[in-house]
Amino acid sequence: MTDLVSPVTHPKGRSTQRRSTGFARLWQRADRPARLYLSLFAVVLLVTLVGPLLAPFHPDEQSLLARLRPPVGFDRAMPAHPLGTDQLGRDLLSRTLHGLQLTMLIALVGSLISLVIGVTLGVIAGYARGRLGSAIMALVDIQIAVPFTLIALLVVAVFGNSLPVLIAVIGVSGWEVYARIVRAQVLSVSRQPFVEAAIAAGAPHGRILFKHVLPNVASAIIVVWTMTFSAVILLESSLSFLGLGVQPPTATLGSMVGLGRDYLASSPWIAVVPSLVIMFVSLLVLLIGDWLRDALDVKLK
Repeated sequence: MTDLVSPVTHPKGRSTQRRSTGFARLWQRADRPARLYLSLFAVVLLVTLVGPLLAPFHPDEQSLLARLRPPVGFDRAMPAHPLGTDQLGRDLLSRTLHGLQLTMLIALVGSLISLVIGVTLGVIAGYARGRLGSAIMALVDIQIAVPFTLIALLVVAVFGNSLPVLIAVIGVSGWEVYARIVRAQVLSVSRQPFVEAAIAAGAPHGRILFKHVLPNVASAIIVVWTMTFSAVILLESSLSFLGLGVQPPTATLGSMVGLGRDYLASSPWIAVVPSLVIMFVSLLVLLIGDWLRDALDVKLK
């Protein structure tokens, strides 16, 4: 007779078999395209962290003798500047590496601020309901109705266009998306029998929220964050393009596009190089968010 091997259990009955983490389980379920997206995004994060250390020049170093040089492969190109130079002779590769780091930092901090504000208000609106929930949803409607560009112009005119102000402006730009989705999820989860049983048992509201409600809406929050992160990158680039973002000579991807718009006819690489980076990162995050939406959807399992 063949012996059946069973896992060794803890004295309290819990299995001692090693459980894989949430990311490991997602990686195991990922198909080949999803693994490619995740690997490429890991490379982007690595370049964001160490890229400025590998930059061949200082991002603000000017050389008028090397101005308006095209990328390698075109006439008048210089091997020392593989992506070309701008109108002041600054190396585009160095400025792109520094601009990517600053753009990702602004987008990451700004999106996290939106996430915290939106999730907090969405949970309150969905769990408390009543007049408080109606007041929060009225704020959401106001945020949607008012053009955000006008809000950004007003804030920049009053407080200036420093980096903290830009991050704060981006942070309050998309919280209404989180609030609406989280409110709907909380309304659905709060009607489940296990939540009603916890309320009937007299469990504190904080325990119900953090142990029963939030874990069941966490997947939706993750998906919304990945889907809106690319929008935050585009928003920062748009504000910098309009002159409302980080001011020259500090490089961000959006400001590089804005400075290169006057040279599109004669030297298009000045704006095309940062534009391609913005497009690549935004598309990559959108593809990851689309995959996460399917991977975390319990209805598709």
